Amino acid sequence: VAVSSLPDLRGTERDQAAILVQLSSRSPAFPKNSEEKLLWSGWFCCVSGDDLSDNVPEDFTCLPLFLANGAESYTSIVGSWFQKTFDCCFRRLALSPLNLSWMAAMWTGCKVDKTASPTELVFSVPCLPHPLDISYAIHPEDAKALWDTVQKTPGEITQEEVDVFMDCLYSHFHRHFKIHLSATKLVKVSTAIASAHCDGIIKFLQSQYLTGVLTLLTELAISQIQ
Repeated sequence: VAVSSLPDLRGTERDQAAILVQLSSRSPAFPKNSEEKLLWSGWFCCVSGDDLSDNVPEDFTCLPLFLANGAESYTSIVGSWFQKTFDCCFRRLALSPLNLSWMAAMWTGCKVDKTASPTELVFSVPCLPHPLDISYAIHPEDAKALWDTVQKTPGEITQEEVDVFMDCLYSHFHRHFKIHLSATKLVKVSTAIASAHCDGIIKFLQSQYLTGVLTLLTELAISQIQ
């Protein structure tokens, strides 16, 4: 196990440096001389968490967001150890349909250098004997053009604008397929910037927007702690 600091992974000067945890293995036949193989990695961070800094003691380190990359079994082991050792709580970051709709709007409006992938929304249909998901893919240029007509002030986003953006997508879908997506549950959003699932699975796709995505996730993590 290796624990190290990531001082550059923060949004403001008030943020604490992120902490990287890595699990590696060596060959059992040559434990001292063999090359290590990385099995799992995870890191604690707090990106632009100034609101949280105002409510904790000055000498208290608070890193509310933990991201893991690797097998779930290792995540469980590491989480259990930290909970026992530091009296903390590990749980998945639950993303509501409202959170996901904000992500769809915010990330659709971002510019990317290379060819962008489609904006895809996945909806779960409730009250059925068997699970049924509806996938709704929108061409990235069409999605951004729609958002540009909705957003009134560049750099600022309001709940009203997000609602209008989603309502336009719902109306378009209903016009073609006669299905009311408002009666379903939004469970996943995929854009050229990142993808997010309601159970807390995140995939980062554009490194230049990493800080922005982590800022949003930090805000959501803080809100669930408070």
